[in-house]
Amino acid sequence: MIGFRIYELSQRVSPEWVEKFRDLPVANVSDCMWRMTAGGAALRPMHAGGVLAGPAFTVKTRPGDNLMVHKAIAMAQPGDVIVVDAGGEITNAIIGELMVATAKRKGLAGFIIHGAIRDSAELGSGNFPVYAMGVTHRGPYKDGPGEINVPVSFDGMVIQPGDLILGDADGCLCVPLSDVEAVYEATVAKNEAEVQMMDDIANDRLDISWIDRTLAERGCEIMK
Repeated sequence: MIGFRIYELSQRVSPEWVEKFRDLPVANVSDCMWRMTAGGAALRPMHAGGVLAGPAFTVKTRPGDNLMVHKAIAMAQPGDVIVVDAGGEITNAIIGELMVATAKRKGLAGFIIHGAIRDSAELGSGNFPVYAMGVTHRGPYKDGPGEINVPVSFDGMVIQPGDLILGDADGCLCVPLSDVEAVYEATVAKNEAEVQMMDDIANDRLDISWIDRTLAERGCEIMK
């Protein structure tokens, strides 16, 4: 029944693509997707450092309830990212130190929680990737309902089960499974261009003529 059901994850982005994206800045990936998809500025890294990359294992749950998150951790395969739509509610924590320890032991890649966490000091001192909207000491309920491996959405970012999830210090985003190759090629090209720009900056040869050209094209009046 809609609202309380579990699906197996039928397809995942391949480990090869996950590894190819791992060293690419999330900001550059976002730019190559026209800045139109992102987890939102409220989703912040709660861990000390380290990147997130892996296929989305999605959970949609009642705000403040983590029954289905426990089930998702039990079902997920090594390398999966548990992506939880908890309605953006931060009154009750969805995960804490114990669930993260379990996920880490299973070889999962990390969590994105559209909601809150607790045990922030412990999670914040480690490198296991956890993104969330807030922190609270209040624990979760474990009654349901919820769904596993269904499409979820927060702040305009739609995530299908198996899509590529990426995260770094700037935030997190989703690359649709069908667009992974095209986005990768565009991001690599952008990275190469930025490497050249950094070299130009270091050697005082950066071309900034585009600034005045753009101002002229847009009719900016230069006052003297």
